Amino acid sequence: MKNLTLGSILIVSLLGLLLAAGCAKKPVPAEATPAVADPPPAAPLSAPVQASPVVQPVSDSTPAPKAEIPTVELERIHFAFDRFSLSPDARDALTANAVVFKTNPELTVTIEGHCDDRGSDEYNLALGERRAQAAKEYLVALGVPTERLQVISYGEEQPLDPAISETARAKNRRADFRKID
Repeated sequence: MKNLTLGSILIVSLLGLLLAAGCAKKPVPAEATPAVADPPPAAPLSAPVQASPVVQPVSDSTPAPKAEIPTVELERIHFAFDRFSLSPDARDALTANAVVFKTNPELTVTIEGHCDDRGSDEYNLALGERRAQAAKEYLVALGVPTERLQVISYGEEQPLDPAISETARAKNRRADFRKID
């Protein structure tokens, strides 16, 4: 009797597994799936697009073309190991950068804080933020409007020199200035 009961349970279990594996899944109703827009088809790389020139007559009512922002060079500044205080050289560079801001009133930038490869990712992101913020505060003290300056930290993610040497690490401890279009 025991053998018959154990064998029956085993057969029923195997049949249940086979039936469960063989059943098709129910389709999900269309309204339950989120609508995702298909991206526009990409233009083939082999066929260049040629634009035809547009000629417009010049008249007194035609607005003048928008003046382009001149190319400006802002000086990069460097920091000592594990520091965010500004050295005299960094202050001189920021003073020169403030003059560029004053002569280019449309100029806005992101100040990017960077670190070398020593320290944890979290620590370097925080240190890069403090470096960028120190540069921003100094520029604001020199008269640059705060709304023209943004800060971001890249920590150790974007080294100028990826070598593992003190010279390379000194290059990587910096704040860069990237123009916002």
